[in-house]
Amino acid sequence: MSGLSTHVLDLTTGRPAVGVRITLTMKGYPAMEGVTDHDGRCKNLLGDQPLLMGRHQITFDIGSYFAANGHDQVFLHVVTFDFEITKPDEHHHVPLLATPFAASTYRGS
Repeated sequence: MSGLSTHVLDLTTGRPAVGVRITLTMKGYPAMEGVTDHDGRCKNLLGDQPLLMGRHQITFDIGSYFAANGHDQVFLHVVTFDFEITKPDEHHHVPLLATPFAASTYRGS
């Protein structure tokens, strides 16, 4: 089953980051916007669109999330990962591990 999902974890609390705005761009064109749910997830960023082969970007508005959650100093406001899909028939998971000062991702399952 193909698809694209994400999960945002707030490493300052060790809990899911609820309400993070996410934008997906496929091949340079805006494809979908979403907001993380009560578990910090966007389970299907594509909606009804197919996952395309090629380079895409996923952007997380973590600055607004951290500011809304009491952090008066935020270094990273927007985090964007540029990744490539070579097997669009597979499911891809792009999680974000974040603090106001650092962020990382990995190819999840």
